[in-house]
Amino acid sequence: MSPLFRRKPEEAAPTEVEAVTTDAENRPRSYTPSKKELGVVTPKRAAVGRRVQDKAPENRKEAYKQMRERQRAERAEANEGMRNGDERYLLARDRGPERSLVRDIVDSRRTVGSWFIAGAVVVLIGSSVPNRTIQNISTLIWALLALAVMVDSILIARKIKKLVKERFPQTTQRMGSLYLYGIMRGLTFRRMRIPKSKVEYGDRI
Repeated sequence: MSPLFRRKPEEAAPTEVEAVTTDAENRPRSYTPSKKELGVVTPKRAAVGRRVQDKAPENRKEAYKQMRERQRAERAEANEGMRNGDERYLLARDRGPERSLVRDIVDSRRTVGSWFIAGAVVVLIGSSVPNRTIQNISTLIWALLALAVMVDSILIARKIKKLVKERFPQTTQRMGSLYLYGIMRGLTFRRMRIPKSKVEYGDRI
């Protein structure tokens, strides 16, 4: 046969193409091809791990040990929350926006009362020395320290009254209770205050 009448290789219809075409022609019009037929791969969902739970206690001793560990963790969380001023863990005396403001007022200034305990220890030691002069000096220091604490407490109370009235005009808190709360905080060393201070010395409240 002459090469002129020979079929070119590309003119030969592949068997697979014919099979696919025949299948497509034989399907009804309402047929919807699957994702697999369309070549779409469905992504697999990542396996979600189960929540790890505490091992069930084997006996009463083990159960008591787990309970103590759980209580210890809860106490540590509560103490940390209390120190950070988290309302969920605060005592009733520390709750409320008014008392938070009082804490900021006291923590933003240096208070004489924070040195009251240290001064009282010095005065106590001086008073026990069998020397009349030293005892008189100790008594004088005690009187000056008490007077300074009194004046400082009055200044704290005045500032508390001013700012609470300005920012919480509808407050139901008793002012006397807020005064006492602020004064008692002022008598505590700064590092020992709970909740811990959120402001620095000199910050504007």
